[in-house]
Amino acid sequence: MRRLLSGDLPRSRVLAAVLLLIVLGLAAAPFVFPGARSLNVAAKVAVFVLLVASYDLLLGYTGIVSFAHTMFFGIGGYGIAIALERMGPTWSSAAIGLVAALALSAVLAVAIGLLSLRVRAIFFSMITLAVASAAAVLASQLSDITGGEDGLSFQLPPALRPAFRLFSEPVFGTAINGRVLAYYLVFFVSLLVFLGLLRIVNSPFGRVLQAIRENPFRAEALGYRTVMHRILANCIAAAAAAAVGALNALWLRYTGPDTSLSFSIMLDILLIVVIGGMGTMYGAIIGGTLYVLAQNYLQALMGSVSTAAGEAGLPLLPALFHPDRWLLWLGILFIASVYFFPTGIVGKLRGGPS
Repeated sequence: MRRLLSGDLPRSRVLAAVLLLIVLGLAAAPFVFPGARSLNVAAKVAVFVLLVASYDLLLGYTGIVSFAHTMFFGIGGYGIAIALERMGPTWSSAAIGLVAALALSAVLAVAIGLLSLRVRAIFFSMITLAVASAAAVLASQLSDITGGEDGLSFQLPPALRPAFRLFSEPVFGTAINGRVLAYYLVFFVSLLVFLGLLRIVNSPFGRVLQAIRENPFRAEALGYRTVMHRILANCIAAAAAAAVGALNALWLRYTGPDTSLSFSIMLDILLIVVIGGMGTMYGAIIGGTLYVLAQNYLQALMGSVSTAAGEAGLPLLPALFHPDRWLLWLGILFIASVYFFPTGIVGKLRGGPS
């Protein structure tokens, strides 16, 4: 287990138990949580865990504040969508789309790094914001290629379609169809890439990134080429974001500006990083799970509380917990998490700064 986690153990029994519960829950989701909505939530958790982990490599471990992460996420989604829509629903088309997306993401990450990482952090952030905005505009305007505002819907390879059956009989009461196989594709690829990122941040390269985060001038004085290390970290994070963008598109069977390039996704990533804990890969798992569950079930929970309060004749509570106010309570929960867990949930559970 120590080797699998690259020597980065949770260092807290509570944290280890929670992480194990989340991973086992995701692994058994098709059997334990039947239903299309539950499976969709589990897939979204897996997607956001990897997306946030790839961003934490930049923000938490290298100290780079980038707003272009959703651009790479979108490139992965559009790469898969365009390839499958134009070349046909085959595995070779998906592979070509993924490779093209990874290559384009790497080239753009290098270009952004070379042009921007020598300037001060705030200027780099503004440049990435401008680039991400330009990418979103291009995706909306190039309708012949990207489908414009409507996006692209496409067919999956036959093995990932709902009508496909791996076994004639259900397994533990669940039919192993193409939708379940698509979920496990998302889950296992996300898990493998996450473990790869965990290995990177615990390698000598990762230690250099942390040294650059703490004091770039001292790292430069020790002989490390800080700009090249930052560019390489940017490329790795971009490639991981493109890969998870491709997974997200495969799961949704659709990609468009709202699902892959929206700035609200970038805000979600930042919130999850803060909630889980910057500079802790495990924070992506905790924060991503809590945030996605709150997004999907907080409104329904508030509806139940509001109805119960109304039936009991309690004043104010039915209006206060009305489902339309779920964003207010989500904001309150975020503020409370920052106040009570200033180093993030993982930092708090580990008993000190992350």
